[in-house]
Amino acid sequence: MDRSESIRWGQLLALPLLVSGLLLLGSQFVFLKQSIYIDLPFGKIASDWSFANFRRIATDPFYLRTLWLTTWISAAVAGLCVILGFPIAKTLARLQSRWATLLLSLIVLTSFITTVIQIFGLLILFRGDGLINQMLMGLGLIQQPFTLIGTSAGVVLGLVYASFGFSVMLMYGIVRTIPVSLEEAAAIHGASRLRVFRKVLLPLCLPGLVVGFLTIFNTSMGAFTSAALLGGGRVITLPVLIQRTMLLDVKYGMAAALAALLLAFVVILNLASVMVLRRLRHAQGVMA
Repeated sequence: MDRSESIRWGQLLALPLLVSGLLLLGSQFVFLKQSIYIDLPFGKIASDWSFANFRRIATDPFYLRTLWLTTWISAAVAGLCVILGFPIAKTLARLQSRWATLLLSLIVLTSFITTVIQIFGLLILFRGDGLINQMLMGLGLIQQPFTLIGTSAGVVLGLVYASFGFSVMLMYGIVRTIPVSLEEAAAIHGASRLRVFRKVLLPLCLPGLVVGFLTIFNTSMGAFTSAALLGGGRVITLPVLIQRTMLLDVKYGMAAALAALLLAFVVILNLASVMVLRRLRHAQGVMA
């Protein structure tokens, strides 16, 4: 493809990029503007702007606990997806068989199932008379049925189930970029499989794993369906609180302020993580 042809293709992509950018920035501007106005009764807002909504969020322990709970759940989901998914992705990436593509496709297909269907499937499996409880009680591991509804563990399980296929696909692509010859060279020089994994594969995959962790973390921070259904009204994350504040309390200003807090918090965490990763890589380069 010559330069003139690539420019023409670039011009065709300019309009969709412009529309997407306007929709993204426009929606962010709307709720950021709404967040600086105090709520009045019956869904109305004050005419004068104020930072009272943000002051209330910063000083009210309820909002701070909600932010911490949302962060903890999202970090647990991202950590479990990386820890459980990386060995599977590594195995599939190094599997010299046509079955590897089929197995990867089956895992990825789980990500295309509607979230509501996924959650209701978990509800059926883990209900009091469901398959999981009957199996555990039959084995004598538990004496009475347990439930995941209304617990943080249930929300974490639902989010891991929804994100696992995507995380495996992401890490599969990361492992595929690492030449097999590097692992073979380390093995030839006497390194065990564990040492090859720790000293060769893991350091090379680390930047990609961090990106994968942040991607799952970001999507989990904004996830609503899993938290609302599996939380059962007792596990209140920021997306659930935003929905309640806007639709039940009819406080659009406070809901917009909470949305702005969620956006700013995620952006700051991502920027801080990138800076820390760069410093670590720079330190490793200096030591090398």
